[in-house]
Amino acid sequence: MNNNDIRGSKTFLEVMLPYVTYIGKRLLSLIPVLIIITIIIFLLINLMPGDPVMAMLDPEKTAAMTIEERNNYVETMRAFLGYDKTLVERYFIWLKDTFIDGEFGYSIRFNKPVNDFIGAYIGRSFKVNILGFIFAFLISIPVGITAAVKKNKFFDKAVTVLTIVGISLPSFFVALLLILFFVVQLDVLPFSGMSDPRGVIPDWKYLVLPVTVIVLTSLASLIRYIRAAMIDVLQSDYIRTARAKGLSEKIVIYRHAFQNALIPVVTLIGMWIPALFGGSIIVEKIFAYPGMGYLLNQAYGYKDRAILQTALLFFGLLTLLGNIFIDIGYMAVDPRIREGRVK
Repeated sequence: MNNNDIRGSKTFLEVMLPYVTYIGKRLLSLIPVLIIITIIIFLLINLMPGDPVMAMLDPEKTAAMTIEERNNYVETMRAFLGYDKTLVERYFIWLKDTFIDGEFGYSIRFNKPVNDFIGAYIGRSFKVNILGFIFAFLISIPVGITAAVKKNKFFDKAVTVLTIVGISLPSFFVALLLILFFVVQLDVLPFSGMSDPRGVIPDWKYLVLPVTVIVLTSLASLIRYIRAAMIDVLQSDYIRTARAKGLSEKIVIYRHAFQNALIPVVTLIGMWIPALFGGSIIVEKIFAYPGMGYLLNQAYGYKDRAILQTALLFFGLLTLLGNIFIDIGYMAVDPRIREGRVK
């Protein structure tokens, strides 16, 4: 039996075991990092100016109160929210609420635990950003490969010019241009929200503009990155050898060159996912799309510390998961890395 037969006889569990072992080790190594992130987030939010209890007072409700009644009400709310305790005590209470109880604290904006509504906002953000992520890569990969293959030709120069223009345009400006064209001039898409209470406009139309902005603002950097990675690989000796053996250009490009160019692309994807969700804060604000970015903007105005802490923790976890994705992607793309790093 040759080596290929032995490799082919491996069960699914044997194939997946190195991945599972490595992921487990990486997750354990992220625990101290996560603790540091929670400390930084908690200190940043709780040391910022402003009193969240005073921000949540209803002027109509407190107008008829005497000064003593108002002070008692404020103290009661402060005790209910835990602001009468020390900073250290509040930190450990937040950790318990977040990682043990799963409530993520109490929102003064919605008057209920954060876990009662945060899932819906996260789901909407994932819907917009994942759609933008998929469409951006479906477009950028073939365009970036073609630009690299046709280096210094008309197509490559045209793509270079367009990517420079794309990088120069901020997301809010692209959003305003799309609103002007599709909403004001053509009147074919809704401007804001996520659904029509009358049921006249399909829900998918509310996704078109936010997703389009994410795609257009991501394409330029993605295309340039993929083009640069492909050009670097196409100049390698093994690509010249593959061509000298008489292999077809499609096999050389897509089986040999692109597979090796995926290593830096995997790095880009891992770093791009948390950056994508962070960038959607502006997009969701402009289109009043109720995702995590929109919720974060509202929470800042209300000094809602529970939501702010949860949202920042969400973005921090995305960054950590992006780093894990990079390592797993390296293992999947390059067998040498898998054999050298996983025991």
